[in-house]
Amino acid sequence: MEKDAKIYVAGHRGMVGSAIVRSLEKSGYANIVKRTSKELDLRRQDEVEEFFAAEKPTYVFLAAAKVGGIMANSEQPADFMYDNMILEMNVIHEAYKNKVKKLMFLGSSCIYPRMAPQPMKESCLLTSSLEQTNEAYALAKISGLKYCEYLNRQHDTDYISVMPTNLYGPNDNYHPEHSHVLPALIRRFHEAKVNNKPEVTIWGTGKPLREFLYVDDLADACVYLMNTYSGDETVNLGTGKELTIAELANLVKKVIGYNGRIEYDVSKPDGTPRKLLDVSKLNRLGWHYKTELGDGIRLTYDDFLHSDMRAER
Repeated sequence: MEKDAKIYVAGHRGMVGSAIVRSLEKSGYANIVKRTSKELDLRRQDEVEEFFAAEKPTYVFLAAAKVGGIMANSEQPADFMYDNMILEMNVIHEAYKNKVKKLMFLGSSCIYPRMAPQPMKESCLLTSSLEQTNEAYALAKISGLKYCEYLNRQHDTDYISVMPTNLYGPNDNYHPEHSHVLPALIRRFHEAKVNNKPEVTIWGTGKPLREFLYVDDLADACVYLMNTYSGDETVNLGTGKELTIAELANLVKKVIGYNGRIEYDVSKPDGTPRKLLDVSKLNRLGWHYKTELGDGIRLTYDDFLHSDMRAER
């Protein structure tokens, strides 16, 4: 990407989008276009058409999405499917119509089958059924990456897709019910520590295995791939390392300095038993993660302490 090129980051106020903006600015890109959801509702086709016609960005990072944890996905599947599918189709289509030079679509590792062979290669997409608790979100993301692939095939565009593993870091959502597992744990252990609670209860058995990538590492990988990679097949973004939810809980507990017990509510769902990405393709392309999980959790906890907990965001 040329240093003076106009770059649109969709979703620049979210955890992923704000990290991409930081990475771009750190790399010397200054012509970054941003719009809040109040200024530009990506679900409205007319607004997206007017935006692209007026701004004519050269590059696009599509990081905007409706996201949430296992409870939100289970309770609002129609909302997750509609909002994500319509906003991504609007942005990708208008990028094509306005001759955007290159676009990156950010998906999620939940696009892969529930019982996919581990670690999950990019080629396992659509080989068996999805995890039911986030099927609606996954279907929307699969539609977005496939639309990019079909545009490349039919119209010779240069649109690429990346599939991040579980992300965490600055500007995360720490809502007690609608956040993902790591920020939710940070909030629960912090509140238990402050209120001297004897125990913290965690959903499920604690046995599922998960992989986590610090969001600034993710952003660095995105900028790197926009400059180095072209192709129809998606690229997994992760660390290639995993741990159980119980191990994660104990790590968060240690970082925060909570001394109480951890209890597990086994009546609540675990979700996918294991979800580890095969990152051999990413490594072959020349990128490797930098931030170890313990260090990243400490940085994230510091962000939490200065964020007013973003409880109602």
